[in-house]
Amino acid sequence: MTKFRTLDDLGDIAGKVALVRVDFNLPMADGRVTEDSRIRAAAPTILELSAKGAKVLLLAHFGRPKGARRSDQSLSMVIGAVEKVMGREVMFVPEIAGPVVHQAAGIMRPGDIACLENTRFWPGEEGNDPELARAIAADADLYVNDAFSAAHRAHASTEGLAHLLPAYAGRSMQAELEALERALGQPEKPVAAVVGGAKVSSKLDVLRHLVTKVDHLIIGGGMANTFLAARGVDVGKSLCEHDLAATAEAILDAAEAAGCTVHLPYDVVVSKEFAANPPSLRRCNVHEVAGDEMILDIGAPAVEALGDVLKTCRTLVWNGPLGAFETVPFDEATVALARTAAALTREGSLISVAGGGDTVAALHHAGVAGDFSYISTAGGAFLEWMEGRELPGVKALEQ
Repeated sequence: MTKFRTLDDLGDIAGKVALVRVDFNLPMADGRVTEDSRIRAAAPTILELSAKGAKVLLLAHFGRPKGARRSDQSLSMVIGAVEKVMGREVMFVPEIAGPVVHQAAGIMRPGDIACLENTRFWPGEEGNDPELARAIAADADLYVNDAFSAAHRAHASTEGLAHLLPAYAGRSMQAELEALERALGQPEKPVAAVVGGAKVSSKLDVLRHLVTKVDHLIIGGGMANTFLAARGVDVGKSLCEHDLAATAEAILDAAEAAGCTVHLPYDVVVSKEFAANPPSLRRCNVHEVAGDEMILDIGAPAVEALGDVLKTCRTLVWNGPLGAFETVPFDEATVALARTAAALTREGSLISVAGGGDTVAALHHAGVAGDFSYISTAGGAFLEWMEGRELPGVKALEQ
């Protein structure tokens, strides 16, 4: 039973005006959208509401205009890409509230789609100004939030509107929340988490939260070096936050108290320089790293052992690569473990949820992005969820 209403709970909405918060913060080059996955993610919700006869008004932010109108950050620039994905005409409305929007809603036919201007052109958006929210809501009958990636922000269009109109989760938001609930809310145990990336400091809250939630915590990337150093291992020239040794020890102690097994690399790939296929590349035990070497990946025997851990688990949450995966051959551990997780997911023994920009890129690089149970493209919102924080945009949808 979901704690929020979905599109399945809609009654007859023919002729009603639906405000739909989407994520159209799209990558651009030379005035053109270069990647449209966020539009495609929102399409099922938009087209379903349109098919049910609603007049669909899209709300989104674009860039960081800081409450000022900027022609280079107008959502008018993305209309062509939106029309291409929707397969139909999309009207552009250069306001988000007031007479212009009222007039547009009046001339729209049931099923029509319009995109309002960049919400962040109005200072009240990021300030979650109740007056702005009321003005936006004035011409609408219902509100649908389909932008999980913006749900960690308490803005007028992500949080304020949900209190003023009947509020629903769109299909993309619904899929995200259901996947996250299966991953850490009410997961099938045992649960494993893979946390990688360069620095411990950026994921302290994630690690502290996860040790109380999961049975196995696999730490990779540069952050593993900080934990190894805290345990007295000489990590040479490796990226390492030596000043966080006490913090790393505290996290390891908390894991032990919670019955969570932490897996640190014991077998590593090192090099004297960080470059593709360097001549100084070698594989060694973690206690054999020389003073002029850097740890850049986890070695094959250790990855095989981690694969065996995943075989004993029912749920996996993954955020961050295990090595410097953008540079060969330091992508090998991430690719190998991702392929093991994908194979276990395909055979039905593992529920796998991954998120974060680097992680998504790594899974695509490994060729297994389509095999994971769910991949979240929401960076900040996914991390805050992994930290156990309440997301304002999600909280506002709860019944």
